[in-house]
Amino acid sequence: MVAFLLVLVVVLAVLGGVHWYVWRRLVRDVTVAGGLPRRLGTVAVVALPLFSLAALTSSRAGAPFWFQQAVAWPGFLWLALLLYVTLALLVGEAVRPVLRARLERRAKAAAPGEAAPVPVPVSVPDAVTAAPPAEAAPPAAEAPVDVSRRLFVSRVVGGSAAAVALGTVGYGTYGVLRGPRVKRVTVPLAKLARAAHGYRIAVVSDIHLGPILGRAHSQRIVDAINSTQPDLIAIVGDLVDGTVENLGPAAEPLARLRARHGSFFVTGNHEYFSGADAWVDHVRELGLRPLRNERVEIAAGFDLAGVDDVAGESEGQGPDFGRALGDRDRARAAVLLAHQPIVIHDAVRNGVDLQLSGHTHGGQLWPGNYLAELANPTVAGLERYGDTQLYVSRGAGAWGPPVRVGAPSDITIVELASKQA
Repeated sequence: MVAFLLVLVVVLAVLGGVHWYVWRRLVRDVTVAGGLPRRLGTVAVVALPLFSLAALTSSRAGAPFWFQQAVAWPGFLWLALLLYVTLALLVGEAVRPVLRARLERRAKAAAPGEAAPVPVPVSVPDAVTAAPPAEAAPPAAEAPVDVSRRLFVSRVVGGSAAAVALGTVGYGTYGVLRGPRVKRVTVPLAKLARAAHGYRIAVVSDIHLGPILGRAHSQRIVDAINSTQPDLIAIVGDLVDGTVENLGPAAEPLARLRARHGSFFVTGNHEYFSGADAWVDHVRELGLRPLRNERVEIAAGFDLAGVDDVAGESEGQGPDFGRALGDRDRARAAVLLAHQPIVIHDAVRNGVDLQLSGHTHGGQLWPGNYLAELANPTVAGLERYGDTQLYVSRGAGAWGPPVRVGAPSDITIVELASKQA
């Protein structure tokens, strides 16, 4: 508990420091004290983090769904904007002194040279009666010029940072709302029966239906999958961020998924935040078959198994490889559906030929992919671990900010290839 509180304090301190830095560079340094722009900017930098806090906590706190929807857009988008405007401003710190020095050189080059004084001969009486020369005027213009130049540089750097952040987040949001693109991967399996050569599995993960991504999002995914006419559909976790009561209508298009050998589902960690048992029952009503630590034999000639997510261990559930794979014929190829890539080592020990996973989002927001690499054996794509291959989808939706940068969403058609063919 003490460690958690300490981490919480550190996180809050870092967020507070970041918000102060953004306020300083985007509000204080580019506006006039007491003016309306500064007051409005200050209010925004104070209010937006409160929206973010509400967006992050309202679902688990049981807030009404309309409230979750109201705070989700501004709260989550602000988190993405905060990330990229901070990165852009940090880059701007290196540009700022260079720009100021350049402006100073241009100002000096443009200033007219001072003419040398011309001596005027005077008589002695004139010298006696002449008024003393006036004192040279102080360089009163120096300070205003410097202040004006500093303000100009701050506005250029701050405006550029804001434009870059808005453009990045805007394009990343468009990519999510447009829907995932279909990609294709061929995976050769040594033990795959000749009859299963060319068998196509549509893999979709991390749909994340919630306060932002709703029925239209799931309909786009259904349309994209059905257009590929797969042999089998695998939904590998994190379907939802919310209860069946709130998101049941958003999930309803999944009932129209079509595949020759059906649609299968395994839980992800977010199902355990949203009522996993209720969602398992609901997807079964929609025509999907949940695989909860169990296996089915696919007529084409391989085994399909699925395990619960490791987050279920907190509820006495979680993955059980013995139940799912313990008594199978190891001469047959086995394909495993498991939400998190981290169970790959269990899959290797149990003789799995191919594991299909999601969870990572490919990092979702660059440079988040570097953090994802620290927690996952594979962040995206196909890799081999011993005799087992692991394919990780970037996912079809987004968690938190409906934004993807450097990690486009996808639905993957995995085509199995038999080495006997």
